[in-house]
Amino acid sequence: MKKIFCIALAAAALGACSSGPQFKVTGKVDGADGKMLYLEASALEGIVPLDSVKLKADGTFSFESSRPASPEFYRLRVDDKVINLAVDSTETLTVTAPYATFATGYQVTGSPDCEKIKQLTLLQTKLQADADRLAEDAQARRIGMDVYQQRLSALLKKYKDEVKINYIFAAPNTTAAYFALFQKLNNYLIFDPLNSKDDVKCFAAVATSLNNRYPDADRTKNLYNIVIKGMKNTRTPQQTVVEIPEENVQETGVIDINLRDLRGAAHKLTDLKGKVVLLDFTVYQSAVSASHNYMLRDLYDKYAKQGLEIYQVSLDADEHYWKTIASNLPWICVRDAAGVYSSVVSLYGVQSLPSVFLINRDNELRARGETIKDLEEAVRRLL
Repeated sequence: MKKIFCIALAAAALGACSSGPQFKVTGKVDGADGKMLYLEASALEGIVPLDSVKLKADGTFSFESSRPASPEFYRLRVDDKVINLAVDSTETLTVTAPYATFATGYQVTGSPDCEKIKQLTLLQTKLQADADRLAEDAQARRIGMDVYQQRLSALLKKYKDEVKINYIFAAPNTTAAYFALFQKLNNYLIFDPLNSKDDVKCFAAVATSLNNRYPDADRTKNLYNIVIKGMKNTRTPQQTVVEIPEENVQETGVIDINLRDLRGAAHKLTDLKGKVVLLDFTVYQSAVSASHNYMLRDLYDKYAKQGLEIYQVSLDADEHYWKTIASNLPWICVRDAAGVYSSVVSLYGVQSLPSVFLINRDNELRARGETIKDLEEAVRRLL
């Protein structure tokens, strides 16, 4: 028997329990006898349960819910397996799926946008699997850090280029384009509107298209807020000439950095003379951050007692997020509020993130990431 969940959030956001035009989701799930199938709304406020049914041996189901005033996202869920759907009319969607491969092996008819969302889901699933294999190779030392970073960056670029061309800019007025903006790798947004000027353009294209048709929709307003914040964060500052006293560079061998940690304490890079320093420029709120920090943690645990220190410079636009992640890391974590347009980033010639540099005990810059074949071996040599 179906159980209808009429909660205030659902009623306010989606009108799920009110009368009026309806849309339907029908279909069949094979091999799920006795399993609960849920229809849920993927609202801006979070996941809202709408309806459920206990599947019988034949696996058939049928849900009805009120048509949203503007395009909205829904999902079918069995256990932790999810099928994402989009609805923008009184359409009937038909979904058939085997239980074993519910999230990827399904078929959907009745909505071209839902078919494109499935294509995007399959692309993202493959991207995640490829990234996981790369991380396993790096953790098992089958490939070096430089190779890992290069290959992961190449995977991301290929994915983003394909999605930009075929799904976002090709049809920015569709729910599939909106869905693409919020896909994730390693639980981080693939398209980063807070730290990437190119990614802000993707969000802006979809926001503009949505505004033309649904100017009063909450999703339209939310998307515009993201774009405005992203444009502010990635706006190129007025160019200034940064002068580094020549005698300081000759004396220390590195360009000094003086930034504050999450408690407000200042840390100068040159104060670490006597230690081998791994200088790392990074963005915590990125798809590669977790695996990158995992490798740094492995190095730190092995060699900190022998004199290794990590000086990690966050370029995150979101200060709160930086503080949350930095509080769990054992090395020196500072943040440059100027982000990717920091003068220090420019002076060190950082071309991609994360980017690492090795500094010896005499404060001399000895290597940068793209020239390091084996990071651990390079650290050992300096120790």
